[in-house]
Amino acid sequence: MTTELSPSNVRNFTVSTEIFYNQSLDIYSQMIYIVLSSSTADSASLTIDEVAKKGRMTTKYAIKAMQALVDEQLIPHKLFRKMIGEFQDDRLSWAAKGLLTYCKEHKDISLSELLALSDQSGEDEQSIRKALMELERNGYLEDFPELSKLAN
Repeated sequence: MTTELSPSNVRNFTVSTEIFYNQSLDIYSQMIYIVLSSSTADSASLTIDEVAKKGRMTTKYAIKAMQALVDEQLIPHKLFRKMIGEFQDDRLSWAAKGLLTYCKEHKDISLSELLALSDQSGEDEQSIRKALMELERNGYLEDFPELSKLAN
């Protein structure tokens, strides 16, 4: 069975060959990079399931591959967050995910208010700081500059 390619089905794109020499990228990360590069105009509207299907892998492998690409700064973290969401990012602990969810609902929360809330949760200040550092390290505090200060 052959498929005729019409001009509308053909897309030319350029991928840096550097991804093939980067020792920290496995074949899944390389394939996800190629899939995202080939659909740059569409990548904002792609879902992780679509990317996984195009890359011929499971969604779980696609997520891990995208995490590696973010860690290597080959794709923007905002694209990763948009496609994955924080709850599928297994680099984050449940404490960090819960704190991020709370911060999203209370965008104007100050540092002192957040630390005061730790008294109500049974978490100490050190636990809150640890979760914030985890969020900062993985790029989730870009939208919360005040909280980024506490994480450092």
